[in-house]
Amino acid sequence: MHMKSLALCSLLALASSGSAAEMNLFNGKDLTGWDGNPKFWSVRDGLLTGQTTADNPTKGNTFLIWTNGTVADFELELDYKIIAGNSGIQYRSKDMGNWVVGGYQGDFEAGDTYSGILYEERGRGILAQRGQKTRIIAQPGDASKAKVEVTGSVGDSKEIQAKIKKEDWNHYRIVAKGNHLQHFINGMQTVDVTDEHAAGAASSGILALQLHAGPPMLLQFRNIKLTPLK
Repeated sequence: MHMKSLALCSLLALASSGSAAEMNLFNGKDLTGWDGNPKFWSVRDGLLTGQTTADNPTKGNTFLIWTNGTVADFELELDYKIIAGNSGIQYRSKDMGNWVVGGYQGDFEAGDTYSGILYEERGRGILAQRGQKTRIIAQPGDASKAKVEVTGSVGDSKEIQAKIKKEDWNHYRIVAKGNHLQHFINGMQTVDVTDEHAAGAASSGILALQLHAGPPMLLQFRNIKLTPLK
């Protein structure tokens, strides 16, 4: 009984330390801890909301930036809903001023092609299509440029897309540890990337949410939780 009690205490301690590390990034009331253009970002009915309209478009991609720190090795989970358009979750990224951000992006959209991919905004472009396992290395003869090698698969792109709900809530999870980057939507892994490109890989940076230029769109987020990893 004594040993069982010790084991139980150890498990409870681990559970406690795990929950303490998790941070809730959105209070459900206002944009405390976030910075973005107030023309486009607000809180509605307890939901973090970004919207463009025909009368209020954005000329370029604009971002809502988390202001309470940077991210390095982490696990991020959130729920999103998108009606029209294209969006994404920026991580280990750079604040380029005036709500413009560049860096790794976990993509999602109202369409059928890009949700779950790894894209680098203002950088190396698509680093993994949905369903791909890739390795990013330097381009032979020019170390400043990246070469994407497809090394395997994590699933069928069309099958993954079929499980993503249109104009409804979906769950997005991003895990970044060292140079290993993984995306998941509704529990399905969408990409697995190892970034070995020294000139382009990022080990830390800011977290932000994208509102894409183009046709009018509405996106909403809830349950935004970040857990730093050691």
